[in-house]
Amino acid sequence: MNGTERREQILSILKNSEKPVPGVELARILHVSRQVIVQDMALLRANGVEILSTNRGYVTAEEHSCSRVFKVIHTEKQVEEELNLYVDFGGKVEDVFVYHKVYGVIRADMNIKSRMDVKRYLQDISEGKSTQLMKLTSNYHYHTISAEREEILDMIQEELEKRGFLAKLQDYEPVDFWGTSEEA
Repeated sequence: MNGTERREQILSILKNSEKPVPGVELARILHVSRQVIVQDMALLRANGVEILSTNRGYVTAEEHSCSRVFKVIHTEKQVEEELNLYVDFGGKVEDVFVYHKVYGVIRADMNIKSRMDVKRYLQDISEGKSTQLMKLTSNYHYHTISAEREEILDMIQEELEKRGFLAKLQDYEPVDFWGTSEEA
């Protein structure tokens, strides 16, 4: 196996693993030294492949493969709890949007994927840089959440329901991304 084939194999192993893969493990599987793996990682990164080194091994920084829209309601004091819930389960908060009777869909990108991002967002809000969209619609709002697997989204949904954040069934209406909903 040449270097190109080995690096393709490394990518395949990383993409198909549900957890970080230690360099020692990659070296064992591919019958090379740990130093060869380190060099392969540098070459892959130099070619634009996003590979992260964690204390448990290597992972690819792939785009999330699935997403779901959640309609939620909670108080202002619970915003931090809600956002931390998403990221703690491995989700990424892509956006927030509301349906307004006059303005239609009002949407803002959030790109929150860690507790640090949550903290930064809350600081911006507290400094008066903006106001939360949920204030326009009696605290009802939507989030598009992405994750690596549907199971993660299922766990997030269960936890939202458990904490009372998920809007009740009668509060649901079809999610119309083109802004024709009648909700305020």
